[in-house]
Amino acid sequence: MNLIALPAFTDNYIWMLHDGANAIVVDPGEAAPVLQALSSRGLRLTGILVTHHHGDHVGGLAALSEQLQGPVFGPATEHIPGPHTPCQGGDIVRALGLDFQVLDVPGHTAGHIAYYLPGLPGAADAAPVLFCGDTLFSGGCGRLFEGTPAQMHDSLSQLARLPGATRVCCAHEYTLSNLRFATAVEPDNAALADYQQWCQAQRALHQPTLPSRLARELAINPFLRCAEPAVIRAASDHGAADADPVSVFATLRQWKNEFR
Repeated sequence: MNLIALPAFTDNYIWMLHDGANAIVVDPGEAAPVLQALSSRGLRLTGILVTHHHGDHVGGLAALSEQLQGPVFGPATEHIPGPHTPCQGGDIVRALGLDFQVLDVPGHTAGHIAYYLPGLPGAADAAPVLFCGDTLFSGGCGRLFEGTPAQMHDSLSQLARLPGATRVCCAHEYTLSNLRFATAVEPDNAALADYQQWCQAQRALHQPTLPSRLARELAINPFLRCAEPAVIRAASDHGAADADPVSVFATLRQWKNEFR
């Protein structure tokens, strides 16, 4: 099994899993990168996983339908263009011979879902894989377009309980901008400083910073650290009413929205 990040638009990633013959992709906002990868590697497209309805995640579905030899899975409560199998938390979907657990993670959108693979047999790295769309980013989280702070905090808390080795396959290369904000929240976080330096080196080489690892995110991502004293103090300085994690999260999210 091979896990590949296909760059799309200016900062999206379309994730591809393939076994050398068949492939699935996650959130194909445009078709061209997928078609190129299929052609160059001699792969058949046998499935598509969709996390939410935004155009930069579903825009390529129609053009890929002619190549597709399998199902499209998408959130049950959102409008996904074209034929698809609706999914919700607790479901198991099978693609590429693998069983993905569906997780409900509302917040960025009302019906956002994620796909969790407990392991990747036959791969050099067999660690779990999480396709989380725009819910969790490295060093950050998605904006709340349709959900509430309480919903997003609950969604992130659910993801935080996954194994630390889990590869976090989010859909955007937002890492450096997220880490600038994270540093404003926790300027004395040594793990964050080390990770920021590594990410800067990666981007200087035009390499992705993703996938991240959940254990790393728990150490550096302020939106997963709302119970940490340093994060609570920073949120309090920016207007958090109290130390309740949802209040801290809501303050961080609003601060991030305005951060430059």
